[in-house]
Amino acid sequence: MSTQQSISSDEISGVKVSLIYLPLAAPISDAKVLTGRQKPLTEIAFVFAEIRTEVGFEGIGFGYSKRAGGPGMYAHAKEIADNLIGEDPNDISKLWDKLCWAGASMGRSGLATQAIAPFDIALWDLKAKRAGLPLAKLLGAHRDSVQCYNTSGGYLSTPLEQVLENIEKSLGNGIGGIKLKVGQPDTATDLKRVQAVREKLGDGFPFMVDANQQWDRSTAQRFGKVLEQFDLTWIEEPLDAYDHVGHAALAASLDTPIATGEMLTSFDEHSHLLTTNACDFVQPDAPRVGGITPFLKIMSLADFHRIKLAPHFAMEIHLHLAAAFPQEPWLEHFEWLEPMFNERLVLREGRMLVPKRPGLGFSLSDQALAWMVDYQSFGSFA
Repeated sequence: MSTQQSISSDEISGVKVSLIYLPLAAPISDAKVLTGRQKPLTEIAFVFAEIRTEVGFEGIGFGYSKRAGGPGMYAHAKEIADNLIGEDPNDISKLWDKLCWAGASMGRSGLATQAIAPFDIALWDLKAKRAGLPLAKLLGAHRDSVQCYNTSGGYLSTPLEQVLENIEKSLGNGIGGIKLKVGQPDTATDLKRVQAVREKLGDGFPFMVDANQQWDRSTAQRFGKVLEQFDLTWIEEPLDAYDHVGHAALAASLDTPIATGEMLTSFDEHSHLLTTNACDFVQPDAPRVGGITPFLKIMSLADFHRIKLAPHFAMEIHLHLAAAFPQEPWLEHFEWLEPMFNERLVLREGRMLVPKRPGLGFSLSDQALAWMVDYQSFGSFA
């Protein structure tokens, strides 16, 4: 049998699902903590899927959860994993549907779809590796790098002096934009921090703020008007993630663009944002919406409505997807995941370079394996 014939008739022989906890260097807080709705973030739970085929190809993908939900996602992923054994890894959309219906009594959003994401992402990684291409090239890249902004240095738990020091470091590392968390109980405190950061960055440098859903409509409208003097790239999640009507009203009334979408967990939820003009930048998260397969549908709908793209978190995955979006997107930079992988992404002149390694281009480090708390294998996976 030729190599091409063996690839076309390949089957999934084994699947491994693992639960890994990434500890953060220090607890961090955004507006959800200041309102008492959440506790400070101290660790992130990751569910990894590794998929192997009869021919010998392998793919890796992950999902994640902050604060709560990781063990539940891991449990559901283990419940549905063996549905992949014996299937053709080429049929990614078909397999997404199979996994979705295997857990359909839990719904088709939320934890149920987030548990599918590690498998779906691993299948896309495998497909690109089989083709010998970076995932961005397999999808059809529009660019070899993506403009990149930093979030991790501007949390509300970080004193202003440290925020400014973090900005200096980010600028030195070649970052292309800075995002600051807002949503203080006293908007005057937010205003002081925003003004200080804009002065640090200078006029014209891309600058975003993020309220993490903690303003009501009147606060968002009034403070949004005040913030227009700072020439912001966008105001992120000013309202509850499901308040499409409120976001649409803000987007229509403010000169500053509105960004939202990171907390939504399906294509259908994003479609409400996109078809009602509720944002100027949509911020889907592939691990949260169920993987790359639904993410690509969101990308297509966003492009149809001429809405820009700025994926949330997980730059290791989203770099490839953003590179394949027709309009110029933004990528969110978090260095938190770097200890998990053997490889590093390269930032240069404000842009993250798409790696030339096949697939997503990352592999688990020894440190990640040391943080693993549980795993389960299916089929022939050793």
